[in-house]
Amino acid sequence: MRTITAIGFVLTMLGGVFLGAYPFVILFGLIATISLWEFACIVFPKDDLFHKISCVVVGILPYFFLALYHLNCPGTCQPAILFSSMIAIFTLFTSELYAKSAEPFRNVGMVLLGVVYISLPFMLLNLIAFETGTYDHRIVLGLMLMVWTNDTAAYLLGKRFGSTPLMEKISPKKTWEGTIGGGVFTLIVGYSLSQLFNNINLVDWMILAIIVIVFGSYGDLIESMLKRSYGIKDSSNLLPGHGGFLDRFDAFIYMLPFAATYLLWIK
Repeated sequence: MRTITAIGFVLTMLGGVFLGAYPFVILFGLIATISLWEFACIVFPKDDLFHKISCVVVGILPYFFLALYHLNCPGTCQPAILFSSMIAIFTLFTSELYAKSAEPFRNVGMVLLGVVYISLPFMLLNLIAFETGTYDHRIVLGLMLMVWTNDTAAYLLGKRFGSTPLMEKISPKKTWEGTIGGGVFTLIVGYSLSQLFNNINLVDWMILAIIVIVFGSYGDLIESMLKRSYGIKDSSNLLPGHGGFLDRFDAFIYMLPFAATYLLWIK
């Protein structure tokens, strides 16, 4: 089942990236929505449906407004992204007056944490894909391939050769040997991407590979820290044998702000 899930996952991701702007926006909008829901289910009580839905709505609105702007749909403009987010956030504050919650500001804080932790990186992915004014899959694909390589190589090499824990209290199974091995293979993929795509040069691809290695690894550890804080093993069981969407995209999500910042700087 784990292998079947992995094959279906890879094919879906590649299809969403290669098939054009609309499939890309829909695919990652769906991933962001599910990831926000999983995050909300972790940090809010099981019976707190209001704050779970609020987390998803407040988080996904700016993503789709930004996507509509890039897709040139009538009636959308860039300020709508900011204004829709502000209205949703301040409405959330107001709603706490009527929710009669014992911890209103904790609830608002957790919703905003979901926006920063999950929604913002996916918005930045949108900006990366449409940076030239039209949809371009090359950097998105490259980042995906490097994250997959880093995760997979680190897991396999760590399982085979790992003996030195990377951060035992947070993630006991992760080792320095696996992390270093994953990094080496990711650099190889980064070099290969520079030979395949000419939109950015070799140095830029290698720096993006280093960003994936460093911040992708941190992303994995940070999501492990989140789950350990709430005493759970997986963010959900939506992907049989792999856990939840947040489990699969933790490294990808966390490295996106750093990759986007670098790409913005070189452009």
